Amino acid sequence: MTDMIRTDEPLLKTDGVGRVKTPPERREQLLDEFERSGLSGAKFAELAGIKYQTFAAWVGRRRKQRGLAPTSVPAVNPVRWLEAVVSEAKSPASNLTTPVRLRLPTGACIELSDLNQVSLAAALAQALAKAPAPC
Repeated sequence: MTDMIRTDEPLLKTDGVGRVKTPPERREQLLDEFERSGLSGAKFAELAGIKYQTFAAWVGRRRKQRGLAPTSVPAVNPVRWLEAVVSEAKSPASNLTTPVRLRLPTGACIELSDLNQVSLAAALAQALAKAPAPC
């Protein structure tokens, strides 16, 4: 029986230094796939089994041949300064010397320690009153 694989031909062609040579047709196929993939160059090169530096050189050559500008990192917006004025915080019991507890018909209890919370408590009570009865 004869061997199906010829042993006199290497599976991958290499140059004198031992680097794998990729035929131009295969290189173009890979670059086309890369452009459709939406992956980063590093990730695509890793998945294709190509050194990133080699792949980046292929991409750069192709862009140069097509007359496209090399990709660059987008310009970062300059620093913008914003003045913020922070007023002194009020203590929780600034308006009420004694907290007020409000018991709702449902059994819930709301504790108010500031007069500004009264409108919030009223809105909560109204919302609970409109809520459908539990099963």
